[in-house]
Amino acid sequence: MSNKKEVLMAQYASDLKVRFGIHPDMELLNKVAIALGPSIYNADSSRVSGSDETELNRVKNNFLIKKLGLSDDPELMQGIHNVMNTYGATNRNKYRAVIYYMLAKHFKKESAF
Repeated sequence: MSNKKEVLMAQYASDLKVRFGIHPDMELLNKVAIALGPSIYNADSSRVSGSDETELNRVKNNFLIKKLGLSDDPELMQGIHNVMNTYGATNRNKYRAVIYYMLAKHFKKESAF
């Protein structure tokens, strides 16, 4: 791996394979990472805390509603919780790019990228 982004992309792909049992669409994963900008390189902003309701609401409002254009609905938070549960409650490194990728897939909004 020649740069930080490639290392991160390999980690994201590994998480998707190991934790979610899927072979990721690397083009979509790359678009999600690009959309996240420099935040993927920051230890704090590159991860999402599954136990922090404020953080989960931020994912709902800033990503699902603003970025993906979904309507505010209880299904949004249920989708977030489903992804978080699959990622694993004991896993402390829940990458934002992986979560956003899974949410885009879950809500069939890949076209937003």
